[in-house]
Amino acid sequence: MRPPALYPIIDLHISCHPLEHLLSEFAASGIRWVQLRAKGLNSRQFLEQALHFVQLTHSYGMTAIINDRPDIALFSGADGVHVGQDDLPVEGARSILGSQKIIGLSTHNSDQAKLAQESSADYVAIGPVFATSSKANPDPVLRSEEVRLVRKVVSKPLVAIGGISAENSIQLFRWGIDSVAVIRDLMCASDIRKRIADYCTSEKPAESH
Repeated sequence: MRPPALYPIIDLHISCHPLEHLLSEFAASGIRWVQLRAKGLNSRQFLEQALHFVQLTHSYGMTAIINDRPDIALFSGADGVHVGQDDLPVEGARSILGSQKIIGLSTHNSDQAKLAQESSADYVAIGPVFATSSKANPDPVLRSEEVRLVRKVVSKPLVAIGGISAENSIQLFRWGIDSVAVIRDLMCASDIRKRIADYCTSEKPAESH
C-alpha cells in the first residue's frame, strides 16, 4: 500500500483536540491513513491508547499506523508501524509483523535513504524538511538540494515530515515528494476539515523520477 498524499500523525502529547474528534473529522474529510505517536508513555499506557486508536480508525475504514513500536502495532491489531533510526531495524520489525503489514522508515539524509531503499520498508520518510517543534531534539533541517537528491535515490513512496503546512507543502510536491506527514498543522487547526481541504488544493503532480 502507498501512503496517501496527506498523512496525518496524531501526537498524544499535543492536546488541541480529543482523539475521537480528530479521527471523526479526518474520516469525514476522506483521510485514509493515520499514525499514532505517543513518545513518553510506558508500554502499558501506549498499548491502551493504541487499542482505542485502532478500533476507532478501523471503524472509519482508515489505515492505522503505530509510531516506533512494532510490538504495540502487533498487539493492537494496527495495519503497520513507522520506525526511526533509533528504533528496531526494519527487518526486525518485519519479523514481528510479517510480510503483509506496512512498515515505514524515517531517514534524515541521502545515505540513510539509500539504505532504506534497499530494506523491506514499504515507504521512506525524509525530514525534517522545515523547522519543527514536534520533537525535543530534531535533526537538522534538510536543504532543498538534499531532498531532491533523496528523491533520486529512492524509488519507493517518499514521505516528507517536519514543520509542514498546506502552504509550504506545495514545493514539496514539486520536488517529487509523494506524501506529506503532518502533525500540529492539522491537530491544532480550528477548522480541521477546512485545513484538510487546503492541502487537497495544494497537491501538485510529482515530477518524474
